[in-house]
Amino acid sequence: MRTLCASTLIGEFFIIGFAGLVAMKDPDLTMGTVWTVSGIAMLLCVLLCGVITRPGGVQLGWALQIALIASGFVVPTMFFMGAAFAALWWASVHFGRKVDEAKARFAAQAAEGAEA
Repeated sequence: MRTLCASTLIGEFFIIGFAGLVAMKDPDLTMGTVWTVSGIAMLLCVLLCGVITRPGGVQLGWALQIALIASGFVVPTMFFMGAAFAALWWASVHFGRKVDEAKARFAAQAAEGAEA
């Protein structure tokens, strides 16, 4: 699960950075505000890569997905991009858990075969 989720988070890191560049064109937002918010979200993406397997890691990832969709109120394209990455996040968690279960099952079978 860790590899799939981390890949999604790194993709989001870049999307957030590009969305920050687009948001700078909004005359109502200051550059400091845009990069503070974008920087915190980008940092959260990187930090989540390291803690995804710990308790609460997946839930923090979901919170990031909600924030990414909500950023569509500032950069309208982010409604679509946020939804796309939320779907990727779901797939990463869902299929990552299945892969982890299969790995554990194969490791148990290998250990059982080595004992015989």
